[in-house]
Amino acid sequence: MQVRSNEIGKRSQVASMLISVAMLFLLGGFFRSQVVQHASYSLQSETNRLRVLPLPAPRGVIYDRNGQIIADNVTGYTVSVLELREDSLHAMLDRLGAVINLTPSNVDQSLRRFRRAPGRPVVILPDASFDVVSVLEEHRPQFPGLIIQSSPRRFYPDGAIVASFAGYAGEISEAEMARTHETDYKAGQQIGKAGLEKEYETQLRGREGSQFVEVDARGRIVKNGGNNKTEQAPVAGPDLQTNIDMRLQRIVAKEFSDTLQGGAVAMDPRTGEVLALYSAPSWDANRFVGGIPQAYWDSLRNDPRRPMYNKALQGEYPPGSTFKLATSIMSLEDHVVSMNDRMPQPCTGGMQFGSRYFHCDGKHGSLTLAEAIAKSCDVYFYQLGLKLGLTRMLAGGINLGFRERAGIDLPEERRPLWPESNEYFNKRYGKSGWTQSVILNLAIGQGENAQTILNMARFYTALATDGTEARPTVLRHAPERKQIFKLDAQQFAQLRAALGDVVESGTAAGAKINGLVLAGKTGTAQSGKYGKDGKELNYAWFVGFAPADDPKIVLAMMLEFVPFQGAQTARVASRILDAYLNQKVKAPLTAVLDTATH
Repeated sequence: MQVRSNEIGKRSQVASMLISVAMLFLLGGFFRSQVVQHASYSLQSETNRLRVLPLPAPRGVIYDRNGQIIADNVTGYTVSVLELREDSLHAMLDRLGAVINLTPSNVDQSLRRFRRAPGRPVVILPDASFDVVSVLEEHRPQFPGLIIQSSPRRFYPDGAIVASFAGYAGEISEAEMARTHETDYKAGQQIGKAGLEKEYETQLRGREGSQFVEVDARGRIVKNGGNNKTEQAPVAGPDLQTNIDMRLQRIVAKEFSDTLQGGAVAMDPRTGEVLALYSAPSWDANRFVGGIPQAYWDSLRNDPRRPMYNKALQGEYPPGSTFKLATSIMSLEDHVVSMNDRMPQPCTGGMQFGSRYFHCDGKHGSLTLAEAIAKSCDVYFYQLGLKLGLTRMLAGGINLGFRERAGIDLPEERRPLWPESNEYFNKRYGKSGWTQSVILNLAIGQGENAQTILNMARFYTALATDGTEARPTVLRHAPERKQIFKLDAQQFAQLRAALGDVVESGTAAGAKINGLVLAGKTGTAQSGKYGKDGKELNYAWFVGFAPADDPKIVLAMMLEFVPFQGAQTARVASRILDAYLNQKVKAPLTAVLDTATH
């Protein structure tokens, strides 16, 4: 009995030890989970229980030079859902489609957003109307993962009038997110797509905020806020002030009305400040906010007038006779001619060169350079181009900036066309496929010469000052100026007098401004497009500045595919300058131009 008793005692000791070890192990586990790893498990619990809702930041407001709003923010509504799996999201979209109108595009974009940013609320309607929000609020119990938020929505008070330079902001695309410098964006966020909105995206975008909601095990929202998480309010982007004068911008848009197409750029020649920039026809930037309606996009894309093509910045057009001032400056700088020199052959309506007869729009007789500018005599400039020579003309055009962009702070500007050397013609036509006749076309702004409206405005800022061009800027910047040609005081005075004569008694006669002297040059270039009557339509130009003795503004304007010449464009431009400088408001000149077309 004594032996059995000892065995039982030993066994109970072993059992006690095993129990003690087990208890120590359990206590260690409890300590490890409750104390050592408390923060980790607490975070995991919070992560499972809470979801982050992004709060969009208002974009910076864009103002004109006088404080008028160009781009603002108004309150809009976004509809999002919180789903953990794609199949659940698809089922939710099917149910939502039975309550509100969801297009196939809405569904497809929602699924794509989910794939790009799983776990983030999926935006279903980025710009929901109040009626849609009201319907969804009535059916909210049917959609536990539904999120309806008020969010800032971009708004352009002047709509289509500012689209040419303001651009628009829209939802970031997959391609944009793939770019390395845009990795800090998330699906559903807004980004500048064109114009100032794109150029100054980093300043305008602001910083997104965050809000937390409590969800159950199935991801359904059960509670908004009410937790210890720190919520962050969104931070608006800084405001931008531009050089644009909205009063002038509206005047320009009014003159184009709904009938004319082309573009216009107005600049302060002393500073390069862009006072107005317009392309016609335009498009309504407000229709692009929250997603472009397919019908509206199709109407823009199928419009033969190409409203989405910025004619002021992207259109490359032969500048016609507005380029004769460049030919004149090259020749004056190289001492090929003086303002009072005449050419050997008087103008009798044209000039024979080789096997081809080059026409002139008139029989001007024997003219000085000053008179040839005023009368826009092609025959004079044909001979002047030959005197200058192709090599010097091409080099002179490069020095005057006709081969480079003007450098405006907008992303859409295209580089103009100007040959860099004779090799350009060799490559294009073959060494035996061209002759020196190319000089005649280049001298009058035709041939292998295609400039933007902006670049012609930039060149005329040098004519309006002392040969120093001003880099065009939409946003307020310190002026950047560059000397592109040098003439003496007498030559400058004679050039400006000749440009004044263009308006006083030359090709732009009838385009005077009351109380002020307008100086400028008309231009008419071939378009290669024909009207219903079989006659070729024109690119009709006018570039000028006023007042001639102390220029405050340069205006470059081009009307495309019109049956009239630059004289009519000069009349429209003079009305714009008159209204701007003399503080007048006029009805558009459409009726007068319509009469001129018949």
